[in-house]
Amino acid sequence: MSANKISDPAQFGRVAVVMGGSSAEREVSLDSGRNVLEALLARGVDAHAIDGIPALLDALRAGHFARVFNILHGQHGGGEDGVLQGALESLNVPYTGSGVLGSALSMDKTRSKRVWQSLGLPTPKFVALPRGADVHAAARQVGFPLIVKPACEGSSVGVTRVFAEKDLDEAVKLAAQYPGDLLMETLIEGDELTVAILGRQVLPSIHIVPKGAFYDYNAKYVAEDTQYICPGLEGVAGEELRALSLAAFDALGCSGWGRVDVMRDHSGRNWLLEVNTAPGMTSHSLVPKAAKAAGIDYQELCWRVLETSLREGA
Repeated sequence: MSANKISDPAQFGRVAVVMGGSSAEREVSLDSGRNVLEALLARGVDAHAIDGIPALLDALRAGHFARVFNILHGQHGGGEDGVLQGALESLNVPYTGSGVLGSALSMDKTRSKRVWQSLGLPTPKFVALPRGADVHAAARQVGFPLIVKPACEGSSVGVTRVFAEKDLDEAVKLAAQYPGDLLMETLIEGDELTVAILGRQVLPSIHIVPKGAFYDYNAKYVAEDTQYICPGLEGVAGEELRALSLAAFDALGCSGWGRVDVMRDHSGRNWLLEVNTAPGMTSHSLVPKAAKAAGIDYQELCWRVLETSLREGA
């Protein structure tokens, strides 16, 4: 386990913890942000909450902050799609997590999958659905059961598992409530696993066992009966999963920290679903659970994430 790069909180300078924003994941981000802010303050960091990108950029241009802890989730004002990262680069302000390319690629699930496909990394069969596409023809291509979801949202918003053609139109209608294109992919039945990455350290995997049919928004943030088994896989299978997750993370140009979501089918094959470049940090969230299993408490986790704003050579 690597020692901290920084020992004195004053070395971080004044830190903006940017949260909330205007994406579909605003409430989750506010919850994450409150927890992060509390943890950093407890460790002596001069940290302050800022709600959304416009307020953050105003404060940065006025010279109020030295660096940014980005805990915004999602796109379109959510700070996880490369737009905020580009603005911060142009202002020469250091920030946590992935850069412009890694953030933008990861937010677009369709393009993430194309990159993985090109490298021979396993991801479920899929069809991109631009607005107005023939969804029934796409379903025949993918085959049932399948999943319909917005291509650029997180937290399982707008996601439907579809087992029969009669339910397809309703699933598309739900996903289409969110901006951007849609994505249809084969539903992999099996175990849902996630792997967190902190710097270059791959944390123990988590096997998510929701009480309901799958790990939806309710199971993620509301229900108290979702089981989290950590490590989710051990031995050779666990090492293979962690190596695949790091390869998927690197393939999209990600850096700093993040979380890779994977399905493991009944034959033991892993399938990459997506990468989250600013994962949740709520009481239900997965990265804190994985960190805890690796002996890293919540305050230390937040400190180490903040250290990812120190780019190599910075």
